[in-house]
Amino acid sequence: MIELQPTNAPKATRKEWLGLLVIALPCMVYSMDLTVLNLAIPELSADLHPSSEQLLWIMDIYGFLVAGFLITMGNLGDRIGRRKLLLIGAAFFGAASLLAAFANSAETLIAARAVLGIAGATIAPSTLSLISNMFQVPEERTKAIGLWALGYAAGGALGPLAGGLLLQYFWWGSVFLIAIPVMLLLLITGPILLPEFKDPQARKLDLRSAFLSLAAVLLIIFGLKEIATYGISGVAIASILAGAGIGLLFIQRQAKLADPLIDIALFRIPSFSSSLTLYGVGCFVMFGSFFYTYQYMQLVLGLTPLVAGLWALPSFAGFMLGATQGPNLLKRLSHAQLMALCLLLATIGFSIIARLDAQSSVLWTVVAMFFTSIGFAPVVTMATDLVIGSAPPERAGAASAISETSAEFGGATGMAVLGSLGTAVYRQYMFSKSFEGIPATSVQQARQTLGAAVNEANKLGADGASLLTAAQNAFINAMHVSAWVSIGILFLLIWLALRTLPGRVAQVNQTV
Repeated sequence: MIELQPTNAPKATRKEWLGLLVIALPCMVYSMDLTVLNLAIPELSADLHPSSEQLLWIMDIYGFLVAGFLITMGNLGDRIGRRKLLLIGAAFFGAASLLAAFANSAETLIAARAVLGIAGATIAPSTLSLISNMFQVPEERTKAIGLWALGYAAGGALGPLAGGLLLQYFWWGSVFLIAIPVMLLLLITGPILLPEFKDPQARKLDLRSAFLSLAAVLLIIFGLKEIATYGISGVAIASILAGAGIGLLFIQRQAKLADPLIDIALFRIPSFSSSLTLYGVGCFVMFGSFFYTYQYMQLVLGLTPLVAGLWALPSFAGFMLGATQGPNLLKRLSHAQLMALCLLLATIGFSIIARLDAQSSVLWTVVAMFFTSIGFAPVVTMATDLVIGSAPPERAGAASAISETSAEFGGATGMAVLGSLGTAVYRQYMFSKSFEGIPATSVQQARQTLGAAVNEANKLGADGASLLTAAQNAFINAMHVSAWVSIGILFLLIWLALRTLPGRVAQVNQTV
C-alpha cells in the first residue's frame, strides 16, 4: 500500500539548516580522502619506501572498507542511534587522520587508512538518514539532499587542488590534517544541532549477515578494481564470482531472518528499486568517463595535474547548479520528466566527448564535463530522495547504506568495464601499427597504456614522436567508444525513468 507523506509535517528551522551545514562538511572530507592522496604518491614513496603491493593497499584500502562497511554501519545507526554512530565515526576518523599524517612506515599508513575507511563508512548513511529526520517536508528534504550531495562533489573537486597546495609548502602527511578541524567541529556542534533517532524496535545486529555483506562487497570491488587496473585476469574473475556467491548466501539469509540486515521488501517498492538502478548505473557512466577525461587532459593535451584540476572546476559549478536548482523544477515537472531531461543533458556532454581529438581546445572538454555534471547532479539528488522517501523512517539508515553501496558498485563497475573496453580498443589499435626504428621493448610498453607510451616517448626524445602520436590516437579512439557506449546506456536510463518513476507527487512512502 502506497501512502502520501503527510502534508502537515513541520518545516525545518534555522537549527536544522545549520545542522545540515555541519554534516555536509564531513561528507566533503570523506570524499576528499578518496582523491587527496593521489598527488602525494611521489613524496610518500620517497619517504616510506613502500613496495608496489603496499602502495596499492595504501591507495585502495580506504575505498574498499568504505564500500564493505556501508550496509553494516547503516543498520548499526538505526539500532544504536544515527547521531551517536556519526559522532563515534568522526572521532575515529580524526584520530586515524592524525595517525596517517605522522605515519613512519607503510604498514602504519595502511592501518590508518583502514581505520579511516571503517570510520568513513559511518558518514554517508548516518548523515543521509539524519536528513530524513531533520527535513520532513518533501520539498525541503529534496533541497537538503541536493546540498548533501554537493558536499561530496566539493570534496572530489577540491581534493586534488587542496592536496597540491599543501604539498607545495608542507610534507605529504599534511593532506590528512584537513580532516581534523572538520571532525572536531562536528564533535562539538553535533550534540547541539543534530537530533538523535534510532529504530524504537531495533533488535540485535546479525553478525553473520554483517560478515557476509562485508566479504561479498570486498571481493566484488577488489575484482572490479583489478580489472580496471590490470585488465581481465583469473584472479579478478574468481574474486567477483566468489563475492557474487557470498552475496547470494547473504540475500538468502536475509529472506529467512525476522530482523534482516537488508529488508528485501524494500526492493518491491517500484520507486526504490528503479531509483537505485538509476543511481548505480548513472555512477557507472560518470565514473567511467572520469577514467578518460582526466587522462585525456594530461596525456593528450599535455596539462599538468594541477592545471587539469583547475580546468575541472567548472564541472563542479555545473554539479552545484544541478544539485541545488534542479529539484526546483519538480514544481513544474514530474520526477520522471525531470530525470529524463537531466539524463538528456548528460548525453550532450558525452556527445562532445565522442568528437574530441588531439587538436581540440581544452574548452570543449570543460563544456562536456559541465553538461555531464549539470545533468547527473539532479539524478543523484532525486534518486537518493526517492530511495530515502520510499523507505519506512525507522529503516532510513539501512536504505541510505543500500543507496551508497549502489553508487560504490556502479562507480567501480564503470571504471572496470569501460576501462577494460577502452584498454581493448587501445591495444587493438596499437597492435595494428608498426613502428620502424623504435626499440621493441619501448613498443611493447607503449602498447599497454597511454601513460606507458608517454614515458617511453619521453625517453626516446624526437625519435618517439610517432609512437606518442599513435598512442594518443589509440586512446582517443578508446575514449570515443566508451562515450558512445555511455550514450546508449543513458538512453536506456531515460526509458527506465519515464516508465517507472512517480508522476507529479513529490514523494511516496510505502508501508512494508
